[in-house]
Amino acid sequence: MGNNLQPADLERDLKELIVKTLKLDGIRPEEIDSEEPLFNEGLGLDSIDALELGVAIRKTYGTKIETITDEVKAHFANVRSLAKFIQTLRGE
Repeated sequence: MGNNLQPADLERDLKELIVKTLKLDGIRPEEIDSEEPLFNEGLGLDSIDALELGVAIRKTYGTKIETITDEVKAHFANVRSLAKFIQTLRGE
C-alpha cells in the first residue's frame, strides 16, 4: 500500500484493509464489489466498524479526517467512493 496508487489498485488495497481490519471471516477482498454499500444492506458494517476503518485508513494512508460530517459519511458509502475520498485527502 503506497503513494499515488491508481484507483483500481487503491480499491483493491482498501478491500484488503477492510477484510483485515474488521476481521471479516469468510469474505475475501475480491468478493467485495467496489459499488456495494459498506453499511446496512451490502457488506453490513456498523458505526463501530466505521471508526475502526477510519483509524486504519489514517494509519495506512496518512490521511486525517477532522470531523465526521454527513459529507464524510457519504464518502464511506462504498469502496469506490472511499478510494476517491482518500485520493482527494492526499491531493492526488
